Parts: sequence; C-alpha cells; structure tokens
Amino acid sequence: MEYDAVVLVSFGGPEGPDDVLPFLQNVTRGRGVPPQRLAEVAEHYQHFGGVSPINQQCRDLLAAVRADFAANGLDLPVYWGNRNWHPMLADTVAQLRDDGVRRALAFATSAYGGYSSCRQYQEDISAARAAVGSDAPVIEKIRQFWDHPGFVEPHVDAVRTALARLDPARRDSTRLVFTAHSIPVPAADSAGPHGGRYTAQLAETARLVHAAAAPDLPYDLVWQSRSGPPHVPWLEPDINDHLATLVQQGVTGVVVSPIGFVSDHLEVVWDLDTEALDTAKQLGLDFVRAGTPGVDPRFVAMVRELVRERTDPDGAALRRRLGELPMWDTCATVCCVPPRRPS
Repeated sequence: MEYDAVVLVSFGGPEGPDDVLPFLQNVTRGRGVPPQRLAEVAEHYQHFGGVSPINQQCRDLLAAVRADFAANGLDLPVYWGNRNWHPMLADTVAQLRDDGVRRALAFATSAYGGYSSCRQYQEDISAARAAVGSDAPVIEKIRQFWDHPGFVEPHVDAVRTALARLDPARRDSTRLVFTAHSIPVPAADSAGPHGGRYTAQLAETARLVHAAAAPDLPYDLVWQSRSGPPHVPWLEPDINDHLATLVQQGVTGVVVSPIGFVSDHLEVVWDLDTEALDTAKQLGLDFVRAGTPGVDPRFVAMVRELVRERTDPDGAALRRRLGELPMWDTCATVCCVPPRRPS
C-alpha cells in the first residue's frame, strides 16, 4: 500500500493558564466528570504555569522522527495533530488535504488496546475527516506497540538507571511498581475483541520489563490518574494506596516505572513526581521514578519500523527480531473494537 504522509496523533495539552479549562472540557465532554474534579485537575496544571509538557514532547518527537526518516531513506512528510488541543486534528487533516495528501498513516502516542487508548483515536480521526469533508485524505492508524522492543527496551534501561539510585544494601526490601492510567472496570473488561486487552497487554509489558531489568525483585502493576465519577468502579489499587501497603509489608524502597506512558507528561510529573512522591516521603519510603521513552533513538526508530510494516512489500519481515522479546502484536483494527457499553 502506498501512503503520502505520516501523522503523529497525540492527546494534546494546554500551553497557558487560559487554555486549561477549555482543554479539560474538551477531554471530558460527555463523560459526566463532576465540575469539582475538573477544578482539581486544573489546579494541577496551574502548578506548572498552565502548561502541559506533552506538546513540547510531541514537538521533540516530531523533529526526531523526521530526522530518522531522512537518515534512513523514508521519504514521507510527518505532520502532527492532537485530539484535545491545538494543533487540532481536524486542522491537520485540512492541511494534509491542501498539501495533496490522499492517504496517510497515523502513529498514536498510546501503546495499548482499549477504548480510550486506541478506539477513541480512531473515532477522533474519523470525526476530523468528516469535519474536513469528502475530499479529506484516508488516514489509517498504525497498530499498537505495547511489546515492541523499541518501546520495551527504553523502559528496561530506565528501570536499571532508577535502581542504581537506591541503596544496594537494601535491595532485598526493594520493589518495582509499574503504573498505567486507570480506566473504568467495565471499559477494561470489554477492551479488545474478547475483553481484557488493556490490562493483559500492560501485564505483559510489565513482565517483559521486569524480566530484563531486575528479575530478582518482586513487582506489581498498579494504577494512577483516576478521573471518573466516584460511583463508577475503576481499576485498582491506586499507586498511593499501594505504597502504603508496601510499607506495611516491610518494603523500604520502590522504583516506579510508568509503562503506561511514552513521555513525561502531566500525569507523570504530577501524579507520580508530585503526589506519589509526597506519599512516599510521608511513609518514609525511598522512591525513584523511572523515565519514559520520550525521544530515545530506539523508540524513534520503532516509529519508522511500524510505518515500514505498512509501506514495504516485505514489511511482515520487520516483525521478526532476534532475542527474547516475543513477536510483536500483529493485530490492527481488531484491537480497537469499541467497548460493549453497559446498559
């Protein structure tokens, strides 16, 4: 299949104090999030001057991907559009059309399957195309990359680096804690064609990172960043509650690895570097947060490899790599089946 361009599709974030509430209203529209919760989250952004790190991180990734494409002979322009803030995806689709692009691939900055992490990107791409009109280019989302070496290996190295900051004499009482964004339990149960895809993929990523980084240490997969109404059950335990449990079990230090994320955006620097760190300090628990892939060259090269899976006649061969990591998940649209919404 021939494509004319690649589009980096991300979540988006405010870039000033006046952007914060309109951005959050875009994010939560139709989800029944209480106004007081929006006000709480808005206050998190104001601690950083109303600026989310995510847009600059996207600019950095965009520049790195463009440079990698050029260095490796992949002659495709790379655009950028966000789901919830400028540059808005519909504006990017209009620019694609104006530039003569007829068919593009979309790389979404979310590694996992499920509604908000995959299918909603598909829906927003469709809505942006509909807003542009009948001459909008076709845009096809690249598959998930939850077990791709270019995603897993940077997390492995980040965990190793973080562990080196803890007292080696207390390694026997050190634990790894992997985190990802919590979602409603019904959404988790219905993620993917057979349900449970989001949690299963995260569990496998945690297993891979643990096995390569510190197989001698125990580990857990827990959740962060809950934002829904209190009467709806979400995935648990929350990272802060879990830290208290670990202290009761005799744990003296933790490395927290946010495997649910590709960069250090607000839900990392606030929910982990601020709230969870404060919790750990109150508990007397040594706490080091591991980094995310960001613009690690392996992650950037992964984008190119995923594009070439779709553009090269022998793209399937790119899925085969030596080593202990399994063959990458080859699913595409089936991973993004809409959730069976509870009645």
